[in-house]
Amino acid sequence: MRYEEESKKIIELVGGKSNINSLVHCATRLRFSLKNTKKADKESLEKLPYVMSVVNSGGQYQVVIGSKVPDYYAAIQSLANLNEDAPKTEKKLSFNYVFEVISGAFSPLIPAMAGSGMIKAVLTILVEMKLLADTSSTYMVLSAASNAIFYFLPVFLGITLTKKIGGNMYVGGVIGAALLEPSFTGMIGQEKLDFLGINLNVVDYATTIFPIFVAIFIYSFVDKLLRKIIFRDLQLFAVPMFSLMIMVPLTALLFGPFGTVIGDALSQGVMWLIGKSALLSGIVLGGGMPFMVMFGLHWGFSPITLENLTVMGGDPIEGMAVAAVFAQIGIAIGFYLKSKKHSKMKALAGPLALTGLFAGVTEPIVYGLILRYKRLLPIVAISGAIGGAICGVTGVTMNAYVFHNIFSIPVYTPKVGYFIGVGSALIAGAVLTYFFGVKEDEMTDFLPETDQGEDDFQETTDERPTPATSTSETIVYAPLEGTVIPLKEVDDDVFSSEIAGKGVAIIPSDNKVVAPFDGTVVAIFPSKHAIGLKSKGGSELLIHIGINTVNLNGEHFETKVEMGDTITRGQTLLVFDREKIEQAGYAMTSPVILTDGPSMETMNIINTTESVTPETKLFVVGTGLEEAHK
Repeated sequence: MRYEEESKKIIELVGGKSNINSLVHCATRLRFSLKNTKKADKESLEKLPYVMSVVNSGGQYQVVIGSKVPDYYAAIQSLANLNEDAPKTEKKLSFNYVFEVISGAFSPLIPAMAGSGMIKAVLTILVEMKLLADTSSTYMVLSAASNAIFYFLPVFLGITLTKKIGGNMYVGGVIGAALLEPSFTGMIGQEKLDFLGINLNVVDYATTIFPIFVAIFIYSFVDKLLRKIIFRDLQLFAVPMFSLMIMVPLTALLFGPFGTVIGDALSQGVMWLIGKSALLSGIVLGGGMPFMVMFGLHWGFSPITLENLTVMGGDPIEGMAVAAVFAQIGIAIGFYLKSKKHSKMKALAGPLALTGLFAGVTEPIVYGLILRYKRLLPIVAISGAIGGAICGVTGVTMNAYVFHNIFSIPVYTPKVGYFIGVGSALIAGAVLTYFFGVKEDEMTDFLPETDQGEDDFQETTDERPTPATSTSETIVYAPLEGTVIPLKEVDDDVFSSEIAGKGVAIIPSDNKVVAPFDGTVVAIFPSKHAIGLKSKGGSELLIHIGINTVNLNGEHFETKVEMGDTITRGQTLLVFDREKIEQAGYAMTSPVILTDGPSMETMNIINTTESVTPETKLFVVGTGLEEAHK
């Protein structure tokens, strides 16, 4: 009952049930997504005895609770009727919401797109070095691996978009897949086609984006409507059936051709502009191409480009648009240089820049960076426009149909204009991004990994931490072999400020965690990266292996005990592969903290700046401090 009463107060002070979009939690924090953070009363929240701190950062309103956060999370979920699987909360259609949807749809696809792009880069290198023929079966197999994500983009977007804005995400995927089904694609190029007497113009929707975005947006409303009017017992098959029967024809008849018409109109308009002013057309193509890529409209230029190559031997459109590619690469480089070692952004921006440089694939940069950080929108436009203007004025043309990357340099003329144009775009993108690309409150992913986004953990009891009942001291030995650093040097406010508890951090030199005292296992994280212990004297200890290693989902970790087990000092509790964890980009700094108040009040840290082993006394709790130093 106490959690329910206290949770009611938290709900009230964050603005009430109606102000909560969603709620998740990590080891110590309730992470609210609020409709309006101004409705939350930070001062009153921090005065609650069971709230340690309140942090508004990274789009989340974080209420720091401590080790009992799962109990409050469960109570708030129940009281506020929050359900992670429920349809997404409707949001007002706005510029910010549109880009939030686009970014949210592509974010899950970034690893696949980046990996596929790197395969393209490797294949390009092998072909250029004459180590692999682009007609060989080996090349074809690897090319399939690199092209699949882009070719079937309507399918993947159908899934991720539906998950983002509502509906059954697999039905959304089927809507995209229908446009690529052989019976449908077999009609491409045929004349006098119709659907129920309505004229049908079938085009190639592989790699397109705009049609599926429109289709899924409409489908989200169709799905809701059908669920309202169809009897519940029939919804399992009837809602998907009617959804597909409505949406696939509508997409083929209306949404797809509409996107194609827009693309063709843009192409023709650009060719007219090139004839009028090379400078202005360079600015438009260099600065505007990334925005056309966002909606798949850049493919509308392909027919004109191919015709220009055939008739004129060179294409000025791609000769100017190449600057946009290098402007985007510059953005990735700028973020890579700005981010700290072992940060999420360092791990993301580096591969994205290489993918762009070696393969000319910049969609992951667009969807993973530019749409995520809105300051990059004007930066990519300005940087691309600068390079595009230079390429336009100097008359750069592309003389063969290739991806824009460093291996395609021989197909551009004149070389001087090309190098100055793309070099200016890249440098401008990198410099502007480094200095102006991100707000201070958006720097979380640029800093060394913290425990943000951690999973929940299980506990053996619903009761609050009990104070130490013994007057004798509890000596806490080092649970890891390695080097001790002060807790304040851990790059996480909750740990370094000692809000979550007092203690130290250890940079391990070995691959196992041992029991630091005799006691009981009271908490084990599903991700196996952390473990909670309770000594015989009542002191509660949290051992957190690495920073943000929860994201590994248990990979490279193996627990040797179970919740509720009785442990003896020196017993192996957990083993991990330190080298593989570090190779995955995670810092191994491991906080070791006391989490119950009475123990924190009577603790004395013994070692803070020296190497330790499991035989080293780390700190002592309770009486008998002088004896513990002996």
